[in-house]
Amino acid sequence: MKIISWNVNGIRSAEKKGFADWLGASDAHIVGLQEVRAEASAIPPTLLRAPGWHARVESADRKGYSGVGLWSRSAPDAYHATLGHPEMDAEGRFQLARFGELTVVNSYFPNGSGKDRDNGRVPFKLDYYRRVFDLLNADFQAGRPAVVMGDFNTAHRDVDLARPKDNVGTSGFLPEERAELERWIQAGWVDSFRHLHPDTRDRYTWWSQRFGVRERNIGWRIDYALVSPGALPWLRSAWIDDHVKGSDHCPIGLELDDAVLGGTP
Repeated sequence: MKIISWNVNGIRSAEKKGFADWLGASDAHIVGLQEVRAEASAIPPTLLRAPGWHARVESADRKGYSGVGLWSRSAPDAYHATLGHPEMDAEGRFQLARFGELTVVNSYFPNGSGKDRDNGRVPFKLDYYRRVFDLLNADFQAGRPAVVMGDFNTAHRDVDLARPKDNVGTSGFLPEERAELERWIQAGWVDSFRHLHPDTRDRYTWWSQRFGVRERNIGWRIDYALVSPGALPWLRSAWIDDHVKGSDHCPIGLELDDAVLGGTP
């Protein structure tokens, strides 16, 4: 089964740039979108009720901000979209769905930049990371298969951005942000792309919208699909679709053996 994640930077904008055609041509089983920036009622019906898809959208209380959406070929067996933290839940950043024995989390992790272009939101961002981590801990410890995908808003290592030395003080590459993502990895979560492509360089998922930046591939890899140890035996491939336009991010994906839905290998 193919699972895809994409920060679309506004689903209505992406729809004007061919998103419906992309979705219609996709052979994915699950598609998680971040930064939808629209209430479900404002999403074109051709997308919200696209043939062959079940869609669930979680919007932020603030209009035109954040939001996540989950499109799947079959309805989830279980679903919820709260972290038990009013401020976080108000930003529409989290979806958890279960398909058979597989747990899929679609998340738009916060950026640490504050409204004054400082790093004032870093504590909130790290708290969000920890809350998602803790929420999944029971499944993780039990060895159940799980995927956490989305825009993590953090480049893990130097190889994950084009200009690491220039960004040591920038949110997304701060030591404390990288350390939190490393904590996930040390705990046993596996970066699916890096696991299968350990020596690959110059592959990014986000580029500034300044003129010529994407063309010169001055980017960051901040979109991930992490798999639990319980899902790792089922991992078949992982990729970055950096040729796909329509957003300042590109889609990423992974493929799991369909038997993952049954649980134990």
